[in-house]
Amino acid sequence: MEQQFTELAESIGALLRGKEGFLASFAGESSEFVRYNRAAVRQAGAVEQRYLTLELFEGRRHAAQTLTLTGGAEDKDQVARAVARLREILKDQPEDPLFLINETPASTRRILPATLPSADEMMETVTAAGRGRDLVGITANGPIHRGFANSFGQRNWDTASAFNVDLSFYLAADKAVKWGDAGTVWNAAGFAAKAEAAKQRLAALARPPKTIAPGGTRVYLAPAAVEELMGILGWGGFGLADHRTGTTPLIRMTQGETLNPMITLRENTKDGLAPGFQSKGFLKPDSVTLIARGAYQDCLASPRSAAEFGAAQNGADDNAETPLSLDMAPGSLPEADVLKALGTGVYVGNLWYLNYSDRNTCRLTGMTRFATFWVENGEIVAPLNVMRFDDTLYRMLGGNLVALTAERDVQLASDTYESRQTRSMRLPGAVIEDFRLTL
Repeated sequence: MEQQFTELAESIGALLRGKEGFLASFAGESSEFVRYNRAAVRQAGAVEQRYLTLELFEGRRHAAQTLTLTGGAEDKDQVARAVARLREILKDQPEDPLFLINETPASTRRILPATLPSADEMMETVTAAGRGRDLVGITANGPIHRGFANSFGQRNWDTASAFNVDLSFYLAADKAVKWGDAGTVWNAAGFAAKAEAAKQRLAALARPPKTIAPGGTRVYLAPAAVEELMGILGWGGFGLADHRTGTTPLIRMTQGETLNPMITLRENTKDGLAPGFQSKGFLKPDSVTLIARGAYQDCLASPRSAAEFGAAQNGADDNAETPLSLDMAPGSLPEADVLKALGTGVYVGNLWYLNYSDRNTCRLTGMTRFATFWVENGEIVAPLNVMRFDDTLYRMLGGNLVALTAERDVQLASDTYESRQTRSMRLPGAVIEDFRLTL
């Protein structure tokens, strides 16, 4: 795919007239997918797809089109037709005062090292883990490609190969244990350990469920539950435009309110799957510290927002100033001691259906689901019936945060709408006191 993209970029450059220029972004993948039900393979297949977004510009006038590529010789003809169409559109386009592109070529190439299983090996491992149980879910495996080129001679390429295992042990009705594994290096022993832990939670889930009264409760949020909190926080929490227009849910942090000093959040591009360049050709720094020891430090700034608000850009995309490689610093609590540290309270494996109940105060609401347990004296006693929570981030990750785990889980985006994604998070679990369960 890299060779094809390079050749297409050269062909686009040869078609330019006068003061025209171009930006080209490439997105492709070669993925193997398997769906499971009742611990058996129900659907297996491979997907290879390639997309090219071509943007033609002259001065501050610009127009773009996205093409689906075949990988064959006909793609150059398709690109030539697109250039001709965009040239006609460009004649009627007004100037865009916030159109900002990287005019200083900064070429890069990264092939992220990976050790992935074959499709057969992954299928055998997953079905073996589910033998005798109702295991459902999906696995995805293979390389994801991103590229950028422009008329100034810049060429960027990124290949990140990864696997993602998103599974559940289903018990009955709404009772299931959701679990998985993800990363760039397949570790069969690590996968087996996660499967065994999920089986133990499944056995506990079969006990008679418990209902507790609403109110403040001590909880442990597993990394997958923390991911849900961080995911919704990314909706405007860290973008420069959101901060400058006062629409960020973290508006109080811009006014001096802080979280617990244990909380440090970074956009860690260097160690993530997302490429180190964006759609206008600007490179991303290795790391941007968003929150340092509980205090807000920096925003994610796209070139467009930087031009509008008179700030420095740091490689965020114009249409999404959101974290793509979020990294939360670990704590000191060993994962093996989580139940002991929780004592008596609720173990939350996953949170669902999150939304803001009061955006200005960063108050979040959502549901527990799947494997949520009542714990007494460090021992799981019973599964907990589904409950709703409603609490502010300033309480959850502020004064009520007791501990973060020393170990962190890598959470890769499992959604496959249109294509696999390169979003990732590396997060610890969190023990929180007085977590507000409302009904």
